[in-house]
Parts: sequence; structure tokens; C-alpha cells
Amino acid sequence: MNIGFQIAYRTNWGESVRACLTWITKTGKENHEDLELSTTDGAVWRGETSVPSSATEVRYTYSVRKEGAAVRQEWNIIPRVLPLITNSRRLQTFDRWRDQPAETYLFSSAFTEAFLRHETQPWPTADGERTLTVRVFAPEVPEGQTLAVLGSQPVVGEWQQGRELRLAPIGPCEWAFSLDLSQVSGTLEYKYVTVDNASGQTTWELHDNRLLTQARSERQMALVVEDEPVRLPFAPWRGAGCVIPVFSLRSEHSYGVGDFGDLRRMVDWVAMTGMRALQILPVNDTTLSGKWTDSYPYNSISIFALHPLYADLEALPQLEDAAMRTAYRGIQQKLNALASLDYEKAMDTKRNYLHRLFRQEWKNVKGTKAYKQFFADNEEWLIPYAAFCYLRDFYGTPNFRQWKTLRTYNAKSVEKLMKRGAESADEMDFFCYVQYILHEQLSDVQRHAREKGVTLKGDIPIGISRDSVEAWTEPHYFNLDGQAGAPPDYFSTNGQNWGFPTYNWQAMLKDGCRWWRRRFEKMARYFDAYRIDHVLGFFRIWEIPLNSVHGLLGHFAPALPMTVEEIESYGLPWREQTYTQPYITDRILHRIFGDDTAEVRRLYLEPQENGHYRLRSDYDTQRKVQAHFGDKQDAHTVKLRDGLYTLISNVLFLRDKEQPDHFHPRIVAMHDFLYEDLGDWEKDAFNRIHDHYFHHRHNQFWYDESMKKLPQLVDATRMLVCAEDLGMIPECVGWVMDRLGILTLEIQTMPKKAWQQFANLWENPYRSVATISTHDMPTMRGWWDEQRETAQQYYNNMLYHEGQAPHPMTGAVAEEIVSRHLESPSMLCLLSLQDWLAIDEQVRYPDPDAERINVPANPRHYWQWRMHLTIEQLMANTALNEKIRGLVKSYGR
Repeated sequence: MNIGFQIAYRTNWGESVRACLTWITKTGKENHEDLELSTTDGAVWRGETSVPSSATEVRYTYSVRKEGAAVRQEWNIIPRVLPLITNSRRLQTFDRWRDQPAETYLFSSAFTEAFLRHETQPWPTADGERTLTVRVFAPEVPEGQTLAVLGSQPVVGEWQQGRELRLAPIGPCEWAFSLDLSQVSGTLEYKYVTVDNASGQTTWELHDNRLLTQARSERQMALVVEDEPVRLPFAPWRGAGCVIPVFSLRSEHSYGVGDFGDLRRMVDWVAMTGMRALQILPVNDTTLSGKWTDSYPYNSISIFALHPLYADLEALPQLEDAAMRTAYRGIQQKLNALASLDYEKAMDTKRNYLHRLFRQEWKNVKGTKAYKQFFADNEEWLIPYAAFCYLRDFYGTPNFRQWKTLRTYNAKSVEKLMKRGAESADEMDFFCYVQYILHEQLSDVQRHAREKGVTLKGDIPIGISRDSVEAWTEPHYFNLDGQAGAPPDYFSTNGQNWGFPTYNWQAMLKDGCRWWRRRFEKMARYFDAYRIDHVLGFFRIWEIPLNSVHGLLGHFAPALPMTVEEIESYGLPWREQTYTQPYITDRILHRIFGDDTAEVRRLYLEPQENGHYRLRSDYDTQRKVQAHFGDKQDAHTVKLRDGLYTLISNVLFLRDKEQPDHFHPRIVAMHDFLYEDLGDWEKDAFNRIHDHYFHHRHNQFWYDESMKKLPQLVDATRMLVCAEDLGMIPECVGWVMDRLGILTLEIQTMPKKAWQQFANLWENPYRSVATISTHDMPTMRGWWDEQRETAQQYYNNMLYHEGQAPHPMTGAVAEEIVSRHLESPSMLCLLSLQDWLAIDEQVRYPDPDAERINVPANPRHYWQWRMHLTIEQLMANTALNEKIRGLVKSYGR
């Protein structure tokens, strides 16, 4: 078949347009061609090619070239697909250049597969020797409605409602209709309408009448025209949803921890209450030691592997041993009776059960087509992961630097571990088998969620464990001599030290961020939306030296450190020893240690000139101090340890490790002892340095850095992109989020405008997620009681109530706060389960403090909260469910 391509695109001098084609044969073989187009006027470009009769469809996109290099590409998230189903000898396209639309979110899989889902149908084909097929983007067509066309001639209903020609949804956001051109005379006027499938009511598009003038065409010729996108007069889509970690779910089928079967059940409750999204925390494997410290879901050992803890045992084949089945039912009952997660017991139970099932089922599973396909699709990461897990268990540590063999990853040596006959092969097969089970179960949850019109939203952590598969196999992507964290903020006055290695972005950018793209593509197999944890890390990360415990001695990377001359230009005379070494005097010692000052001087300090001191070399870093005191937690030890930490961080500037003659101001040093001893004019100079450095100096620099990375990652999949943009936010973050269409996170009690105490919900941008609390914060009720003075101001100034705020928070107040968030303009209002349940005093848990998931200031926090009632009980509570459904519906979500 001959295919002609035509596109209207006005080029600049020296530019040309090319069609990049891929045609697919009946056997699935792909063939590629770059078709150079020609023009007579620089405005319309044409070209022609032929494809064999075995071809079933052509996919194509356009690009602009200059001197052989691509200078502009079309927005290609949804490529053009041209099925070759016509009997015509020739097919001619008339295309429009596709720029990235302002409403990119409408083209995400969250919308096309869940929120505004329309089942794809075959391309329409009209009978006749000369046919015209019109394709058009119409991403806003609501659920339960169909796009149709009405026009001036009988073939399109002569403007009479009820006679409209209905279009077929041919792909994500794309619709088409087909006409026999022998039934069209002259110029055809038409408009698009939507038709309600139940009532037949029509809604007309916001557009002047469209005109279709017949192009000259031959017999046995099919024309395919790309129309201008449809604009419909509907209010922007808004939805509500629930946020809960998988481990926190509870059902009658659980084994002491939520699992993917419980997640499927939770989807049903979300759909029952009229909500449209279910957000969870990361579900990657975090198994380092098998102890409770592995409960931290953001410290993954693999960016691809799922956590064995989430395997739904009841969805698997039964154990053939009846006695073991009885024993496990008893264990299940004991674990489910616990108020919170016992991570170690739950993990041991799951792993032992899966080992027994592996020995029973493996011979049957390994030869199945489904398992073979899974292994083939994932072996690039699956084999290294299985080897890592085997070696971790064999040597008793995930720290591969301590292994006797394979400290440095070697692919050939790892492959040998999996060969038949090797002692390691059976264990590695077990780890692959478990990942197969988890893949099948989570894939089923996604399918089920889509069928229910619910989007499953995942979470991509900013970091990885330094004892992880990726740190072992791809160390060149990481700076293993630093630690990632966050500067002091609402969550922690000393900053946060996550312990993750930071990224070597230079190495990652060299291969087009392949590491990140693979990570996002894997996520897209299970989720239709995702949260980028700490999106600020793509602009700059808070990098902390390995010898530090707190985050105060960190600085942003990349950054623009200051020269001595620049510092002095602000009026601050440079005193390197004073400003860059811990500043210790008797006054400071008495302030920190009180009666223990003499002990501190004697054991940990050396006297210097002018009444100053320095730390002894055995205690001159926070890590040395931490090692000295060990795990002791008595009051005296904590006082000495934390006091020494404070002394070590009492500096004004930090030396840059790449440029030793450049310096970073130490963040919030204005609250420390050294600053107190500065003169007023020195304080003023440092204040101006601090303000410039942290709030103005890097805006353009960080914008440029983020735009090297984020566009590639946003375009890697069709998932709806949401970001956690909390904390110390530079102005450039808003520029990038807006340009790339990333949804922001809006929390009323954490306003982004410095002069506000509380954000105004009606000012939330449409492209945002509104919430009341996150897993790093107290719940709504917890905050209300912890921050009584602030809660009182909120009660009077934001809820407009007089008098004293009630404590504990009443269900009526909780419902009012929830309602105001639902009413906000934000596209999504996603609330934690704890905050949803707060509206019902009979259902919610009595103690809000027990519902907190994480305390960021505590790096050894145990993540063990579980919902206090089962999902079955939740679904059976008609009064609560009707109340939530009513709220969601009444606020247009």
C-alpha cells in the first residue's frame, strides 16, 4: 500500500521536516523508516512511501531537522497509530503538528485508564471507494458520555439531535469517525457534541462551526484527517481519594500486616465511597537485616523489587500439608490480634510460608509461559537482585563491602551463581519466584482499580540504601562519600539525615537518565499516578558529610559556594579559624551542660588560647561521638551526646569539598552560639549573606539543573506526576512545576507564602493535590491537640468560629475541615484514612497519637501503625460510607 503524508508546519531557513515511521507486520516484526518530506513553500510538507501487504499498522511522528540534527520533536507521549484496515490502494494523511498541550494531565493513564476511561474500539471504516476518516483529540469527554458529530448534511444528522454520528474511541483521548465521500457534497459544516449514554442529552463544543472541504481524491483512496482538538464546556475534573500505607491495612485475611490482597479490598471501599484515587507509600523491598529497622519504606534495597511482606498468602495455592495449614491459621490469628505491626514476626511468617510454597510449587511454575515471560522481561534487574539477596543471607550482612566474594559486582560471576547444580541456584530461584508472585498480585490490583475507575498512586523515594543492589551493581551513579537529607524545617529543627548516598548526576545525564527512566517505566506497570518524594532533590539535594549525624552541617549540592572576597563584600571580615571550626567557650559550655561542664572539659576538650577550647581528636566529629556513647539512652548520656553534637555544629561557614577556598554559610546559624558573639554589624552582614545564599542566589542555576533531568523523567511514562514540594522551596520550583505540568502538594498548615500562617484553600492551583496531613506529620486530630495555640488561631481565623476550640477535636469540626479541603480547586483531594475517619466519633480510634505513622526527627522510628478496624468492618459501616460519599459528591468530586 502507498501512504502519503502531509503536515502543515512553517519552518525556518535551513530546516526540513521528517516523518519517523514504524510499521508492524502480522508477525509482530517492526520496520523503521525516516521519510524526508519536501515542500514548495516552507509551510506544507509532503512525502510518500509504500509498505508491504503484511503490514497491519503504521506508527509515526514528525521531527524538524537542521543540518542533519533534530532541532524540534513533536510531543510524542501518545504516538499516532494508523491501522491499515482499508481496502484502498492508497492512503493519504493530513496531519497537524502536535505540541505538548497545556492539559497534559488529561493524557495521563490516570485519566485515560481510570478517571475518564473509555474502552478503546476498532477504527471506524466507511464503505465506498473514496473514504474520509477524521481523528481528533477530545480528552475531556466525561465518563458515561460519547463524542459525536452533528453537521449540515444528512451523513452527519443535518444538525438534528438524535441523528448525530457517534465517534469511536480509538486510543487514549483520541476519537474518530469515517464517511463515504460519495455522500458528502461541497463544504461540510459540523460541530462535535457529547451524548449522555443514559439520557441522550447533548452538550455542544466551544467552537465555531468547523468546515470540511473535500480534497481531490482518487478512486480506492482513503483520506485520514487530523482535526483540531475538541474543547468542551465542562468544569475541570476533580476527585477525592484516600492515603494509607499497604502495611497499615487490616482485613480478616491479613497475616499481621497489610498485603496486596488487602490493597485490592481497599480499592473496593474507595470506589464504594465515591473516591477515585488510592495513594500508598513505597512498596519496594527494604530487607537489610530482617529486623524491625527494615520497616522504613523509603530505604529500599532495590528500585525494582517488591517487598515480600506484601504477598497475599491466601491468594496462593494451599499448602498440601494439612498440619502446616492449621499451624499457619493459628499464627495468622495471633498476628491479626495485634494492635500494630510486629515487623519481625510478620516477615518471618511470610518468608517461611513462601519457602514451603516454593518447594511445593516451583517445578510447576518455572515452566509456565507466564513465569518465563516475567523472567525475560525483568532479568536485567532480577538476577542481580536474587544474587544480592542470596549473598546478603549467606554472609549475614547487606554491606557488600564486607562480603568475602563479589564485593565488586561482576555479571558473569553472578550468572554462575544461578546455574543448575550451584548451591546458590535454588535460593536465587526462590527470590525470583517471590518477585513473580508479587508482580502478578500487584498487577491484578491495578487492573481491578482501573475497572472500578480508581487510580492507584505510588510513591518513588528520592534515595536508595547505600547497601542496595544498585549501589552494588551501578556505583558510578552515586556519591557514596556523602549522605542525603533535608535542611531544618517544620519536621526537624536539626534537619534530617536519611543516610542515602547522593546521586552522581553527571554520570546519569551522560546516558539520558536511563537509570531513572527504567525506574519510572517499572512503576508504570503497577501505577497510573505517582508521588515524587522530595522533588527538590532534582533541583538540589541536601548533602551531609559522612561524619555527621544531624543535618545542620550539610549544604545544597549542586550549589554555588562563596569566595572569601565575596563574603567580605557583604561587610563581614573573614576569620577562617573562628568561622569554620567549632566555637567553644566557657559561656557556651555552661549554657549547654550546666553542672556537667567540668566533666565535659576534662573528658572531651582541649584548652586553647583566649579561653577557647577544641574537641579532642577522638570526639571531633558527630559520628565519633555517636560511636563513643553507643546505644545508651539514659538521661545523662543523652545530655552529653547531644551537647557535643551541638558544639560540633557551632560554626558559621562550611568549607566546600570540591573547592576548598570556597565556603557555604551554615544554615540557620543565626540560632547558634557563635552568632550570638558577633557584633551587631557582623550579624547584619551574615543575615544578608544567609538570605541571599539560601533564597536568591541559586534560582536560575537550580532551574537549569532541574530542566536537565525532570523533563526526561516526566515524559518517560504516561503516569500522572505529583510531587512532594514541601520544605525550603526556592522560587524556581514553581517555574518548573508549572512548565512541566507536575501537580504540587498543598497543605494549609504549611503555606508556601512566607507571610501566611495558614494557606487559603481557594488559592490552591488546579494542578495540585490538597491534603491535611502526611505520613511525616501528626494526623489532623493529633496536630489539633499538639499545637493547641495554633489550632485555636485556625479555629477562630480559618473556620470563623468564636470562643475556645474544642479538645479533643469533635467530629463536626473534623467534617468542616475535610469539607473545606474537598471544596478547594485542587484537582485531587487526598486525605489519610485517619483524617477521613476523624469525622465519625463512633468509628475513629480514641487515641490520635497512636495513629501517627512517622516522626522524621527520629531516624530509628518504627513504622508499625495499622488501621484499628478491618476493611470488612469499614465496608459494612453504611452510615460512615454514606456520609463520605455524600461529602465527595456535594463538593463536585
